[in-house]
Amino acid sequence: MHREFSFTDQDFQKIRTLIHRHAGIALADTKQELVYSRLARRLRATGIKTFAEYLAFLQKGHEDEWEAFVNSLTTNLTSFFREAHHFKLLSEFLLQLDKSHTINLWCSACSTGEEAYSMAITAAETFGSFEHPVRIIASDLDSHVLETARIGRYKADAVQKLGADRVERFFIPDGAGYFKVRPELQRRMEFKRINLLESRYPIQQKLDGIFCRNVMIYFDKDTQFDILKKFAPLLHSHGLLFAGHSESFYHAAAYFKLRGQTVYELAKHV
Repeated sequence: MHREFSFTDQDFQKIRTLIHRHAGIALADTKQELVYSRLARRLRATGIKTFAEYLAFLQKGHEDEWEAFVNSLTTNLTSFFREAHHFKLLSEFLLQLDKSHTINLWCSACSTGEEAYSMAITAAETFGSFEHPVRIIASDLDSHVLETARIGRYKADAVQKLGADRVERFFIPDGAGYFKVRPELQRRMEFKRINLLESRYPIQQKLDGIFCRNVMIYFDKDTQFDILKKFAPLLHSHGLLFAGHSESFYHAAAYFKLRGQTVYELAKHV
């Protein structure tokens, strides 16, 4: 196969090591072509001629390029109300909580924002108002998708699947085939760039719920365990952790136990 840039197995192994160390992502052997295609764009953008030179440049500590490197290798597949049963459970859960205090939720890998806004819509619908006690922290490692989430502007075909009533209540058409999230909804949210590998997360308040869905599949079991260990003390004793449909956390039974369909609660002794 002819390639624009030379890409050796040694290059791939070094990339695997760097992305695992920096973002916890475990790249399978089958991802070699995907890695080449995504990072070849960075070589073109920087004018660097070989992967070896690019990796040497990266390891000199260029922060902007580190960010671009990580952004290139993260996956950001998402949609509004994906795995819809979780939002029904979230609504039921919110109604059980003490409304006299702020209810804090964290969307820990919000990507372009659809999941976090689905949480915010659920809260508004549950309480029948934009004025309710729920606050949502929405974070991601990828700064580009986080900025998209912060802006909250989406193509019509992504939004219209929500149904006419929801679109009218929660979005404003901009006349160019896009819909903008209403500011009343955005005021309940705070966007932060957070790397789940950080030793401590910049979250001061106790949380009632964490959404960490379809993220752990990119990490090995040891990395998953370390993240779950850090999640546990952030949650109130009644707090819930929402996982993706293909994820299970039995290896972290010291911290979490299954409560329902891919929903976990704290182990009693935590």
